[in-house]
Amino acid sequence: MKAFQANLAKVEGSDTQVLGVSVDSPFANHAFATQNGITFPLLGDMDAKAIKEYGLEKDSHIGGVTITSARRATFLIDKEGKVVEEQVDSEAIDPTKIVDACQLKRPAK
Repeated sequence: MKAFQANLAKVEGSDTQVLGVSVDSPFANHAFATQNGITFPLLGDMDAKAIKEYGLEKDSHIGGVTITSARRATFLIDKEGKVVEEQVDSEAIDPTKIVDACQLKRPAK
């Protein structure tokens, strides 16, 4: 998320909205944003519905309890709702591919 924050001007300058999604509560997301200087919206998917829809659920078994979390992923979704770029797991750490794709889709002035 910090890497997207560092590239926020480039992305938003190409008519793109950045959103973060996690299975954390809005309170946890707010604390994370404050601690890390994140200024774009962070959405809480506490029931993991969006995570499951995108096939990103990751179950961990800790002390006999199964905890669902999300795999790291980045999607570029066009205005018609179609996923046009995707990065998952370790590939999603560096946002360059998505940032570059946003720059290519920049509206003509």
